[in-house]
Amino acid sequence: MTERWAAALRALPHNLRDDLWTQAVTRAPRTRRLGGDWFPAIVVPVVLIAVLLGIAQTNMLVFGYGMGITLGLPLAFLNASVLVVALFRPHRAWWISLLVMLVVAPYCWRAGSAGPMALTTVLLVTQAILLFLLALQVRLRVAVEMLAACLLMDVFVGLLAQPGNGKPMVVFQFVATALGAALHGRQEARHELIAQEELNAHERARRTLLEERSRIARELHDVVAHHMSVISVQAQVAVHLAENPSDELKESLAGIRGSAVEALTELRRVLGVLRAEDAGPEAARHAPQPTLARLDELFAKVRAAGLTVSTETTGRPFPLAPGVDLSAYRIVQEALSNAIRHAPDAAVRVELGYQAGGLTLRVVNSPPKRPASPSPGSGHGLLGMRERIAMVGGELATGPTPDGGYEVTAVLPSTATPATDTLEDAL
Repeated sequence: MTERWAAALRALPHNLRDDLWTQAVTRAPRTRRLGGDWFPAIVVPVVLIAVLLGIAQTNMLVFGYGMGITLGLPLAFLNASVLVVALFRPHRAWWISLLVMLVVAPYCWRAGSAGPMALTTVLLVTQAILLFLLALQVRLRVAVEMLAACLLMDVFVGLLAQPGNGKPMVVFQFVATALGAALHGRQEARHELIAQEELNAHERARRTLLEERSRIARELHDVVAHHMSVISVQAQVAVHLAENPSDELKESLAGIRGSAVEALTELRRVLGVLRAEDAGPEAARHAPQPTLARLDELFAKVRAAGLTVSTETTGRPFPLAPGVDLSAYRIVQEALSNAIRHAPDAAVRVELGYQAGGLTLRVVNSPPKRPASPSPGSGHGLLGMRERIAMVGGELATGPTPDGGYEVTAVLPSTATPATDTLEDAL
């Protein structure tokens, strides 16, 4: 214990220098101002208080301490201005206040030569307000050091020359510092809570994105595995369909089939890893992936959930690439799911426009007819839509409608277009 106290005493000068002097001469970039967005509203009353205290101090310094107008007037307003300076440079304001007290000390002693003379209430009130503003912005240890230094300076100047008047002001300074430190700690805790909430929201979005990418990967593997199986079967059958096939053709077809079987084996191995954490039922995991041809089944389920769904198809439907077809179905499914969660009993319109370059999807829901219940989901369905659109090289636009509803519009090419930094690149 003795060694610990000795170490603390040896470190005291270094700590005081870092806390009180270094921060005053080298100021780090300010990341948060006092009050944040309310800072301009805080400056105005502080300036008014400083002006009033400056006028009151002028009367005391000029006539009570006998400084004269030449020295008393600028010194009074300099001491009052530390309240404004403290909003921008806390440590420098504190040092200015101490220097003013040093200048006032001889005049205080001279005025008290005929009897005890203490620091006036207006000077101590200014100091208490200053300590409060400082404690709002500095660490607790620094606030305590500033309070201790101010009290020592007050004793040196003459605070305790009239104990009956001085002791209440000492208590007032303690209370002001404690209140400022408490508010500062509360503000710091609030900032940390907000930062933690932002971090948690970012992590939730990232986790949802990874889950959606894993889901897309599983679906793509199903599609690719189907095509590889078809290639393998066709390569095996092609030998029997050709009349008098040459040895080179047989060898080429056998190589194609062997490569397809090998790729299919690797795909199934990867697919097994991706499905390892899939909690869906066995039948659902091995069911064929849905396409736009099954939209009527999806609409029936949505109508059963309470939504009014109307559809419109323009253009002549044509086959889409499997990945594009699957992505289009999932986008419609997610848009309808969002409408169920966030727009109860709303009317939904689904429009499919087939064009020469691809397919345009538009899902629009009207405003909800009743308040939506809290959603148990993660609330990041739009991330999945954007991932699917980026995967096939399409475009996505989402946002509220003027009447209070919501709209999802997606443009998908007829065949998947390679996109940079997408899931296909990772696979």
